[in-house]
Amino acid sequence: MVEGDDAASVWPASAMVRPVEHHEHGAIGELTVAVYREVLASDLGGYAEVLRDVAGRLRAGCEVLVAHDGDRLAGGVTYVPNPGEYAQLAGPDEAELRMLVVDPAAQGRGIGAALVQACIGRAVAAGKQALTLGTMPEMVAARRLYARLGFVRLPARDGQVPGGRPLLCYSYLRAASADRPAESSPDGSLGGDGDEG
Repeated sequence: MVEGDDAASVWPASAMVRPVEHHEHGAIGELTVAVYREVLASDLGGYAEVLRDVAGRLRAGCEVLVAHDGDRLAGGVTYVPNPGEYAQLAGPDEAELRMLVVDPAAQGRGIGAALVQACIGRAVAAGKQALTLGTMPEMVAARRLYARLGFVRLPARDGQVPGGRPLLCYSYLRAASADRPAESSPDGSLGGDGDEG
């Protein structure tokens, strides 16, 4: 799970991660909205349209990846290669991970880890110094996943989403990845149960 690891070794044998295809835009957009509504217990207001707009993210230079488990769409993530329109917290020479979702029926099977690993791989291949992301306090399972995969909390870079809700900054720092514990909980202590979001 660090730079030199074979990413395929951590993915479930049945999971396939690849760039989204045009015919999947609607399905991954709706899955993203459904998962965010459930986790945040909110109707999302106008943000639901941002989550649905896969084509807009692609036009802005992002890469939208999807995970399939067999022939079923099981999850998706947006890889933002540079600071810009879709980056919330990325700084210079950083990429950003956004909108990670896993179908509730597929959670706990490594789909989220496979999607995050695909983004880490892209950031490393592009020579980025870090892969940054923002998450919310309610996204407990996702925060456990990020910590387990080697992301660290950067509270000094936390932000807010429209409406004032906190946005917690995590970053996968290439230079420090070899020094991290293999697994840690969202608060930085060792442990965690490996659930994913």
